[in-house]
This record gives sequence, C-alpha cells and structure tokens, in this order.
Amino acid sequence: MPINPAARSAPGADAAPAASRPIDPALLTIPDGAVDVTVVREIDGLSYIDPDDPAMPSYRVIANNRQPVALRDMMILPVRTGYIGQDRLKPDPALVPPTGAEAVPDVDVDTVYLPVRDGVASALVYRPQGVAPGDMLGVILYVHGGGFTVGSAADTDYITRRLAKDNGVIVVSANYRLAPEYPFPTPLDDVADLYAWLRTDAGRIGGDPGWVAVAGDSAGSNFAAALPLLVRTRGLPAPDAVLMYGAFVDFVQERWPSFQAQAPRGIVYDSAFFGFIRGAYLPTTDWTDPLASPIYGDLAGYPPTFLATGTHDPIVDSAKAFAEALAAEGVPVDGYFPEGMPHGFYFFPGVQSPEGDVAFERTAAFLARHRAA
Repeated sequence: MPINPAARSAPGADAAPAASRPIDPALLTIPDGAVDVTVVREIDGLSYIDPDDPAMPSYRVIANNRQPVALRDMMILPVRTGYIGQDRLKPDPALVPPTGAEAVPDVDVDTVYLPVRDGVASALVYRPQGVAPGDMLGVILYVHGGGFTVGSAADTDYITRRLAKDNGVIVVSANYRLAPEYPFPTPLDDVADLYAWLRTDAGRIGGDPGWVAVAGDSAGSNFAAALPLLVRTRGLPAPDAVLMYGAFVDFVQERWPSFQAQAPRGIVYDSAFFGFIRGAYLPTTDWTDPLASPIYGDLAGYPPTFLATGTHDPIVDSAKAFAEALAAEGVPVDGYFPEGMPHGFYFFPGVQSPEGDVAFERTAAFLARHRAA
C-alpha cells in the first residue's frame, strides 16, 4: 500500500471544470488489466529466495523474529516515515509554509496514468488557467526528489505549480518506481518512457510534443541530467532544455571539497543519507556510469541547462563542475549558486530569504531566451 495515499492524489486547485481542460479522458483512470507501478508496496524479503534453498530454514527463523526480514527494508522505513515530516505535529503554525495551491493559485491539476514498461505511472498534470483549451503549450516533464527512495509528485506541488504559471507551460510531474525495491536503471527507465510518450502523445494532455523540457530537484535532477544521454541511444530527440534544482550529477561525492566539509554534519543532506541512497539505487552499478553520474558522460550537443544549487549544499562543487563542463562543450548554461543556501532552498514558499524566488525568476528568463532562439 502507498506510504501516504494522499500524496498520490492531485493537490487541491482552484480548478476550472474538467470538461474545459484538454485531457484525454482515457488517461484519467488506470486501464483495465494495467497496474500503477509507482505505488509503493511492501515486499516480503523471502520472496526472492528459492523455497528449496538449503538456507531457507534459517531464513524462516529470521522472518519469525523480525519484520521486515531484509535490512534494506528495515532501513528504508524511518527514511520514508520521516521524509518532509509528514507524520509529525507542527508545534509552531507560523513555520508551516503555505500549500502550493495557496502560494500559486489559478493552476488546474489533474491526475493521469501514462504508459511505462510493465504498466502505467501516475503523474500530475499542471496547466495554468486562462489558457484556451485549444492552445498547445510547451511541456516540462518534472521529476521529484527524495534520494531515489522516497517522495512523490505531490511533494513538489509548489515547484511544479510555479513552473507552470511562470512559464505558461504544462508541467507533467511524474511518479516513478523507487529504490531499494527498484534500483537503477528502472526508475530512470520510467522517466525515459514518460518522456518518449510526451514526444509523441503530449497532445492528449494539451501539450506540444515539439517542445518538451525536463526538470527535477535533487534525485529528480539526476534523472533530468541523465535523460539527454539516455535518449540519444534510443533515437529520441533531446529535451529542449534541462532544469536542475539541487543539481545531483556525481555519485562519487567524496572527491569534492564541499562534500568533505559539509556532508558529515549536514542537516538537509548528509553523508550518512548519501551512503544509504547510493547503496539503494546503485547496488551493482559502477558509480561513474554516465547514466547514474552524468558528469562522466559525453556532454557534446547537450541541451541548454539551468542549475540552481546553494553554496551550503554538500554537492555544490560537483554542480559547479558540471556547469563548467557543459560550458566547455559550448552548451548554453546558467548556473545560480546563492551564498549560504542549503539543499532544497527552492522548496518552500513564503520563506523570508529571497533566493528561492530568484531561482524561479532566473528559470523563467532562461526558458524565455531559449524558447525564442
């Protein structure tokens, strides 16, 4: 069952009547015989073991004395229940940020189910109000963060509303299968399948398949950065732009001074969490595989890219190096690295520091330049 069923539902909106929105009704429900592969389901650790395995009697003793059976499942529980504090009381109401709908109204939101291998993936479609139903808007495929192991499209409701309204585009905020149940490359393949669908069928949600960008925060930015490298091997056009918040491009973070200095005592992002998510997402994959760590890839011909990463984010040095590597290949790139900002500084509306707003303002200016080019 889902960790938080409400997180899989469309966040509230000042919605226009559904009939006035250009969503193919067939996408609003899970097709007969299909399954939403992005719903997190508990897995019995013994299900992977051959019943005739000679060690099965020992495994049954372990299963009888502890649940979950596998350490990976035991370790992910506190990560998922503690993520963004969704199960904790908030003692100071003044520190509860506005909801996405409160901060960015006048955006319609629909839940759709889009095809991926093995089934469908749920996604939230954001469309700014005031646009004629017949207008085909550019599309941003957005991928949420959460260390490859937690989170959902609903968690980034403020970010995706803001991108839709600021830029006059449709944002498709995607769920994907999570590690450790589904390690690399399955989550990236889910994102690539959704991108491929948008390149042919974006019209079914009122979007223009001729202009599709990709964006993401934290782990989602890793998928966004890897997607141009992956789709070139599949004969698909590159994304028209890449937008990265808390840009995560290297799984060998220990080589960077910012990680060495900040990660051991990091608050939002630390070395203990990094070690866990690396083992969960890349249990058998080389950490320098370009589809896992895009900084090691061939960046020639890479799409125009915007990056926003604060200087108090342990991964900032690798983000800066990625921007420099893109620029060296002649790729148009805008890197915003605000002083003193942590991982996720763009996440909450209504925070007194202005850097989050600046990140979205620079995003809009960046997209306006490159859509006009």
